[in-house]
Amino acid sequence: MVVPPSRKAVLSLYACTLRTAKSFSSYNFRNYFVQRTKDTFRGIQAEQDPNRLSQAYSEAVKELSVLRRSAVVNQLYGGWRLAVEEQSDVRTRGDT
Repeated sequence: MVVPPSRKAVLSLYACTLRTAKSFSSYNFRNYFVQRTKDTFRGIQAEQDPNRLSQAYSEAVKELSVLRRSAVVNQLYGGWRLAVEEQSDVRTRGDT
């Protein structure tokens, strides 16, 4: 029998994943990964089977490590802000 992750662990993983998704400097990547994170964790929240919950949690942990690496690369090579983004806080290349 598999022990499912605690509610606190899932919420902590959600917060870390959302924070990482919001760190992308590219507008399209940022919005895509924020939406994908929300969808993934809605699925985890609705899951009742402990085995599938544990499997989904471990998959989300793996995805977080990939997302972190991708965010770093995106910040290194990020472009200029788009017209649809708020222009008040301007990010330049490499600025985090």
